[in-house]
Amino acid sequence: MLHTRTRLSPDDLRAVAALEQEVVAHDGGRLKIEWNGLRDRTGDHTNDLLWTVDGQVVGYVGFDTWNGRVVELVGMVAPGARGRGIGSALLEAAVRVCRERGFAQALLIVPRPSAAGHHLAQRLGAPLEHSEHALRLDHAPATGEEDARTVLRDATAADLGVLTGLLTAAFGEAPTHLEDGLRTGRTLLVEHAGEPVGTVRLQRDGDQGGVYGFAVDPRAQGRGIGRDVLRRVCREFFAGGATSVRLEVAVDNDRALGLYTSVGFARVQTEDYYDLPLGG
Repeated sequence: MLHTRTRLSPDDLRAVAALEQEVVAHDGGRLKIEWNGLRDRTGDHTNDLLWTVDGQVVGYVGFDTWNGRVVELVGMVAPGARGRGIGSALLEAAVRVCRERGFAQALLIVPRPSAAGHHLAQRLGAPLEHSEHALRLDHAPATGEEDARTVLRDATAADLGVLTGLLTAAFGEAPTHLEDGLRTGRTLLVEHAGEPVGTVRLQRDGDQGGVYGFAVDPRAQGRGIGRDVLRRVCREFFAGGATSVRLEVAVDNDRALGLYTSVGFARVQTEDYYDLPLGG
């Protein structure tokens, strides 16, 4: 039976967490479930879909959106409940919700090894939009010399223009959710010799740290600034009690992947992002 939620109850959260644990234990890898977002739903819109059998949650799809226009969807079905059409029903319901909410784009995140997930996306006519490697660091990085000229400080709303310029230069397109990031996480501005050269957003979820939107101005790359910054923020996470740090990188970004692995990050899995058709 399908259930829609605008906010997950404590029982719902426990059920989704148990389902995630069961699925990961069976399939390996990870699921890109943003638990901070799940716990902090506003209750204004449908953000979660549950499927129950005999009162037990055996299927789930969650919505993660930053700017009200683009949403990422992640779903799972209990191993013992697969092959019954539950995944298809959940995904079709998710597409209906996306249309009702007026999203411009819906990206379904499918772990590379999930044949069923790829089949569902393709059956709906969803083209592959891009792919990312999910990386994880399980120990504090080796101590390296810090460049005293490089300073990390908390960004504020007054820095939005500078942050926009840095992210646009690094990624080739203007960011769309900077203000949300300032509210929901910790965004740092990186300065080198007094000049802004980079930015990174940090988020803590339980014992796990997350690194997002990490960018260094192309004009400042190749000087070791990125490696210095990444080591610092990761050491800060572990010093604060984190047991791991995660990040994602586009599969074709060899330079960034080389930087991350040099600090100690290892690939957990590759995830494919499918662009679900939302037209009537």
